[in-house]
Amino acid sequence: MPDPAPHFDASQPLPDPEWLIAPGLTPYAEAVAAMEAHVAEMHAGCAGERIWLVEHPPLYTAGTSARPADLLDARFEVHETGRGGQYTYHGPGQRIVYVMLDLNRRGRDVRRFVKSLENWVIDTLNEFGIRGEIREGRVGVWVPRPEKPPLADGSVREDKIAAIGIKLRRWISFHGISINVEPDLSHYSGIVPCGITGHGVTSLVDMGLPVTMEDLDTALHRSFPRHFAAR
Repeated sequence: MPDPAPHFDASQPLPDPEWLIAPGLTPYAEAVAAMEAHVAEMHAGCAGERIWLVEHPPLYTAGTSARPADLLDARFEVHETGRGGQYTYHGPGQRIVYVMLDLNRRGRDVRRFVKSLENWVIDTLNEFGIRGEIREGRVGVWVPRPEKPPLADGSVREDKIAAIGIKLRRWISFHGISINVEPDLSHYSGIVPCGITGHGVTSLVDMGLPVTMEDLDTALHRSFPRHFAAR
């Protein structure tokens, strides 16, 4: 017997999501358990949508498409997770945005939802003068780096500044996005990030922008309504 759909009154406007900022570094397993519990409460009609902003201690996560060969050096804990994607790194100086939204109210369209996440990140980065871009076949948000040596084929080097990996359960999302503010970029050398070789990773501070976590959080909150609307 399939799980019943969550109950809601479609005639009522959808309230703004609750925004929470976790202090310090949140252990990954603790974060996943908290998301699971909140999504269960949303399904039961006991909780509303939530945007949860956290930082993690250094660790690697393996998405549902992760290839064992892409784990080059397990110098940090490796967590298997149900989100989409491959290997990625999380650590201090990286803003993790866990997005618990009800797509029953916002449109049951996975592609449109992922596009909205991408455009949200791009819009947020634009507030700091960074032109984030999407590349076919490469998940996440990228920035061209013409000042760096080109790739072997002569094409412009591009660095990843944000990653996206979501999971849906009965059309409620969890997991989400990560944006590099000032993480230790050398920690990415233990994996092939998102299974992509040739290009690199960067951060706001690596690009010469003295952006704080608080600055990014403010920009994320300000740009959110432009990309997520109830239906």
